[in-house]
Amino acid sequence: MVKLLYLVLDGAAGTAGRDTALLTAHKPGLDHIAEIGACGMTYTIARGVAPESDAAVLSILGYDPHRYYTGRGPIEAAGAGIILREGEVAFRANFATIEPETLRIIDRRVGRSLTTEESRELASALDGMRLSVPGSYVRVKATVGHRAVVVIGVEGGRLSEMVDNTDPAYRRKGLISVAVSNPDMRLTRCDPMDSSPEARLTASLVNEFTERAVELLDRHPVNERRRLEGKLPANAILLRDAGARLPPVEPISEKYGLSFGAVAEMPVEIGIARLLGMRLEEVPPPSGSLRSDIPTRLEASIRLLRSVDVAYVHLKGPDEPGHDGNMRAKVEAIEVIDEMFVRPMIEDHGLGEELAVLVTSDHATPCWAKAHTDDPVPTCVAGPGVPPDEVAKFDEVSCSRGRLGVIERGHEMLPRALKLLGLITQS
Repeated sequence: MVKLLYLVLDGAAGTAGRDTALLTAHKPGLDHIAEIGACGMTYTIARGVAPESDAAVLSILGYDPHRYYTGRGPIEAAGAGIILREGEVAFRANFATIEPETLRIIDRRVGRSLTTEESRELASALDGMRLSVPGSYVRVKATVGHRAVVVIGVEGGRLSEMVDNTDPAYRRKGLISVAVSNPDMRLTRCDPMDSSPEARLTASLVNEFTERAVELLDRHPVNERRRLEGKLPANAILLRDAGARLPPVEPISEKYGLSFGAVAEMPVEIGIARLLGMRLEEVPPPSGSLRSDIPTRLEASIRLLRSVDVAYVHLKGPDEPGHDGNMRAKVEAIEVIDEMFVRPMIEDHGLGEELAVLVTSDHATPCWAKAHTDDPVPTCVAGPGVPPDEVAKFDEVSCSRGRLGVIERGHEMLPRALKLLGLITQS
């Protein structure tokens, strides 16, 4: 039976009709896959939704977020090794830089300069905080760089995930967060999303924690050192994507009747892999040098393909320069992935011919927007028995002319590809 490499280029896509990194990059490996495969465009959740990565990844693995999604917080917690207790609510968190007097956000990610060691010191200072409501507490765990998980609970009580974000870059539509265009960059108060006492209490505790965190972090020794070194202080923490439980999903191997594995480097992808029961090849977090990181991802992918039918490989490289509006760096990230991952897979392992491949992005992160957008992303499936179309380049313009057409709901993409490859009979 043919095996499938499911390659996701995080945030590589841009907006058709504008200059994009995929149009600019020299990427003969990806273009070869497009030339021998069938191409199209995919809305990774649905048209009009600018998704966060976690909901988009669940969707492109075949799980409709509108049915299964319960918030990013519990998924990040699972990726960080945190077990949620009954009644707790978990949040994805960013350490950020603000003006304490005005609450204006200077940088949502501390200029991407906060080390994991520094964030662990800051998280330790917040971890175990007791709030004013009797029995209320906070658990904080740093993950990678500026990222963290925050869990809030009340002993003997129950909180609600139905609260909005304090991070102004994302607003909630139900339990799904969507990117905001041109947000007011101020630390946002948390509001309840329904009238329940649990939601009102949760919002109140979030706001109290946020205020106390600013006071504590602003004078923390880590930030005093950073100021002396001319660096931005990590003097606030932004919360988003509350959730009280993991999604009640069917294991992915049972869903498709195939064995799945994942090469994952970030807590959210690790959490999803654990949630879905995928065999996990965990690799070190990004080092800041894609050329140094890619060989470990390539080796892990090859190992994984020896033991599973479908290997899901999520490469972070292009997303961060998209958020930073750095077209040159985004083009370079795509070119490095092509040179050091895609082409070796083609030349040494028959990628797209003996070894099937599905390549896409989890969302678009155009440099002009510096944020996720609702643009559809290029998608290509190539392998034994897949007739090629007339597309010869892997980019937004070329793939829009492919015979896969426009896939309107991201959760339909993987089943369609598996059926096209003959790996399943029903989509």
